[in-house]
Amino acid sequence: MVYGQRGRVVNHALQSAVSVAHLKKFPPPHSTNFDAETWGQLQPPPPTALSAFAHRIGLGAVLTDPDVILQACTHPSAQHLAQRLDPMAPPLATNTHLNTLGNALMGLFATEYVHASYPHLPTRVMKAAVTAHVGPLSCSNVAQEMGAVPLLRWHREQPQTGTYQPPLQRSDALASITRSLVALVYQHRSLPSARQFVHSYFLSREVDIRSMIKFVDPKKALKEMVAKFQREPPKSRLLSETGRFSNSPVYVVGIYSGEDKLGEGFGASLKMAEYRAAEDALLSVYLTRTPSEQMQLPTSTFPLGLGDVFQSGQEGSYKAPQLEEAEVMYASGGHAPRIAA
Repeated sequence: MVYGQRGRVVNHALQSAVSVAHLKKFPPPHSTNFDAETWGQLQPPPPTALSAFAHRIGLGAVLTDPDVILQACTHPSAQHLAQRLDPMAPPLATNTHLNTLGNALMGLFATEYVHASYPHLPTRVMKAAVTAHVGPLSCSNVAQEMGAVPLLRWHREQPQTGTYQPPLQRSDALASITRSLVALVYQHRSLPSARQFVHSYFLSREVDIRSMIKFVDPKKALKEMVAKFQREPPKSRLLSETGRFSNSPVYVVGIYSGEDKLGEGFGASLKMAEYRAAEDALLSVYLTRTPSEQMQLPTSTFPLGLGDVFQSGQEGSYKAPQLEEAEVMYASGGHAPRIAA
């Protein structure tokens, strides 16, 4: 019986990139209803694999302890699996707190980066852009590119808490690894180092923000936005047309504020062309991007090394930009937004 279990453990070890020589003797003491496959899932990767992973992602000089890397790769769901296999075993060191800290840091870095890059972006679109940069799917994809899949320890089934919980997805467990790595860089180095890590692996990727912006009534939104900037009301002008009396006419409409052209659009009808012209004018404002040489981030004021976070850093002085007014809340039924006291 033991030899059959040994074969299943070895097969699972080979599939999960765990060295057979690294496996401990089994079955473990105090174990009841021993399951070889479950026991194999809980075995840690060899220290050489953990060290190679740290060097592969450029953190070999930061994460020198294999146990710390193993903790970052251990999802809290593995604790439930370990207790079910051996109730007398000590608790596993999971990435629960590292995941929470890393998620907060990544949200901070992504929010300040998106806001500094697109200062006129609506709030909902900015949140969607932040999620696209550092959301669960992005974190999972980066973990796979890093080669963290063989190092992950997790379990699909959630512990019973009296309420139904859906099974844990592997992508969510993988996402916790990248968040934990950000937290480890922050703890072992500094906040600017963690920011540089996030910028290198996440914020350097291109995100299609234009597709995230949808309009219910762009003409009304443009009218209110022009009034916010104290400009003349927008007016539509027919620039050119062709085939008015044919089956496929094309109209080109421009929207002007005084003598300034705000946007231009075309369509098979005047209404469609005017709609697209208003949409083009709004996108030209919302998608205005700050040049990289002029962009400043609030976290650049933190020191580069370990030290007092309230002292000015070595990355130069920081000048806070002027805050833009909130986006126009159109299509709200005429009700003013409620402001908390």
